Amino acid sequence: MFWITWRQFRPQAIVTAAVLAAFAIVLAVTGPHLASLYTSSGLATCHSGCATQAASFITQVKGKLSTDIFYIGVALLYLMPALIGIFWGAPLVTREIDAGTFRLAWNQSVPRTRWMAVKLALIGLAAMATAGLLSLMLGWWASPLYRAAQQAGQNQLSISRLGAVLFGATGVAPVGYAAFAFALGVTAGIVIRRTLPAMAITLAVFAAVQLLMPGFVRPHLIAPVHASQPLSTINFTGTGDVNNGTLVLSVGSVSGKSGDWIMGTQPVNAAGQPITKAPAPCVSARNFVPCLQSHGVQMAVTYQPASRYWALQCLETGIFLVLAAGLGGVCYWRIRRLA
Repeated sequence: MFWITWRQFRPQAIVTAAVLAAFAIVLAVTGPHLASLYTSSGLATCHSGCATQAASFITQVKGKLSTDIFYIGVALLYLMPALIGIFWGAPLVTREIDAGTFRLAWNQSVPRTRWMAVKLALIGLAAMATAGLLSLMLGWWASPLYRAAQQAGQNQLSISRLGAVLFGATGVAPVGYAAFAFALGVTAGIVIRRTLPAMAITLAVFAAVQLLMPGFVRPHLIAPVHASQPLSTINFTGTGDVNNGTLVLSVGSVSGKSGDWIMGTQPVNAAGQPITKAPAPCVSARNFVPCLQSHGVQMAVTYQPASRYWALQCLETGIFLVLAAGLGGVCYWRIRRLA
């Protein structure tokens, strides 16, 4: 049964292995140069006050081939689970149903539950290994970029592993996404019993989950930290303004929190109470932000510390592994009732 499953899966495995090998070669060729730039900048031995060295390193990297490779890798890590669900999961059972070959297997003393278990286990593990290997390769290659971004104080690379864009493409999260996408594809195929509709449903549902997870689920996995920051530590995208009497402060980043996930900001007074209007003397002041600070205005910041990265990774990965297991149970239940 394992041999037959492998023979059926071999074309997808060969294509995937070729893609991984090609990307691994690119990373192996360019990775040592990126690491040498990081070392020559002095960041490898710098432990505090590294903003100047980090800025020099980032200037050498930004806008170059290295950043292109980085974002291509991130895109691959988001695409890989979706492609696994579409091309590995959805056709897994539906092609057997369309061809009628599942009856041949079941008539040769192969219980349908074992038939299903072998397919889910073998190809599901391959899906998880593929996503994990890709994440591991990119994580090794991009480690100088992540370290420099955190050492820079103000993140000039605009990258953070805790950020909504990168979190799902780093660490072990892609493993959970791959398992879920594969199980989703198999379930859609068994329920719908048509390959193309199952592929479309898999893509739609997985894309919706990818969009909903950062905004509606991830922020609540661990209660965030709330802190008040002096306005002098805030990097604003503008000079601040009063629009129809409402205080407007557009926050770009917070000094000292380049590796943290800033989830929200709110101006507060000296007592820590939220405010929506600027103090009267500051409405027409030339130096708007310094005036606000002189009147005790601060910025309440809601954030997830960078130290919680792995805890959040494990929680999110665990959620998707549980969902994948649940979908696997649906596959078992459905296959036992398949005529």
